[in-house]
Amino acid sequence: MKCDRFGRLASFAGAVLASLCVTGVALAQTVTTVPGMPPVSNPNNMYSDAGLNNFSPNVAGALQRIYVPNLRSNDIYVIDPTTFKVVDRFPVGRSPQHVVPSWDLKTLWVTNNAEGHNDGSLTPIDPLTGKPGKEVMVDDPYNMYFTPNGKEAIVVAEAHARLDFRDAHTMALKMSLQVPECKGINHADFSIDGKYAIFTCEFGGKVAKIDMVNQKVVGYIELHKGGMPQDIRVSPDGKVFYVADMMANGVYLIDGDSFKQIGFLKTGIGTHGMYPSRDATKLYVANRGSNKVHGPAHGPGSVSVIDFATRKVVANWPIPGGGSPDMGNVTADGKYLWLSGRFDDVVYAFDTTTGAVKIIKVGMEPHGLAVWPQPGRYSLGHTGIMR
Repeated sequence: MKCDRFGRLASFAGAVLASLCVTGVALAQTVTTVPGMPPVSNPNNMYSDAGLNNFSPNVAGALQRIYVPNLRSNDIYVIDPTTFKVVDRFPVGRSPQHVVPSWDLKTLWVTNNAEGHNDGSLTPIDPLTGKPGKEVMVDDPYNMYFTPNGKEAIVVAEAHARLDFRDAHTMALKMSLQVPECKGINHADFSIDGKYAIFTCEFGGKVAKIDMVNQKVVGYIELHKGGMPQDIRVSPDGKVFYVADMMANGVYLIDGDSFKQIGFLKTGIGTHGMYPSRDATKLYVANRGSNKVHGPAHGPGSVSVIDFATRKVVANWPIPGGGSPDMGNVTADGKYLWLSGRFDDVVYAFDTTTGAVKIIKVGMEPHGLAVWPQPGRYSLGHTGIMR
């Protein structure tokens, strides 16, 4: 009897295992993350916890808003995404570049890097009220990210080719890392296990790999002499980093682990910002319509759509009358892609089903706008790298 029962149990276990294999559950596939980083729920899709309306309790009560930093008018415009109307406006520090969700999702930080001056600052916004708090003085905060364990903010001091690791809440400086061959260091994304990040070097045509455990530079890749790499985003399975280059008018593909260039995709003129769809099947690529840092209004701006599975461009959405789509993100329901119109003083809301676009007037030279709230357990920075 005991042997028969054992046999039946073994058969049952085998059937369960077989069933799991058939349904695509990879039992042996796990990701060993850095200490303190939340576990990876699905190794085939690191964005699974940032899927449609999958909100953290930490964003409960947050107003549905689009926060637009205007680089030249030194203010934030606030848009209600349900009415597509500006509902608030307030001043911040000099040269606001991006609105960055904190790791714990409780604060939105405006990075005011004070271009050409020494009075850089961070302005906190309370997502529950949509109102700003007291500025924190910080040297040259062009952009900001967070370590995967959430303990430190990484302030990207672009003008100094430096990463400043600061306390994630008080912003007290803990250490600085020089990245000397990364001129114009600005955008980044992280490996699936949190062990390294890859930063783009806008004015050096390179990307830099940073060891996040030991906080040191691993090495550099020169993508193209004269190139200007911009935003960077990793594929859902963590295997490939997509790097936008506004001079190459397309996206470079980098194998993150081996740190080698493995491909290139042509998209549109002035390739700039990149955001995954909420179901993590597509990558939306903003083409700013100009190869110039300060381009003209009404250029041939567009959005290209890359299919992650095939690594091919499957759609292109032009802007009627021209435009300059730059940085932003996708709404929680996945229905709209919001992007700033850098040279046109507007923002765009693209319908992700049709590519049709709504246009809203804002301040002078809008840049890294944030859509809030967004799904996900935590934010790694920029305008919402959600996991």
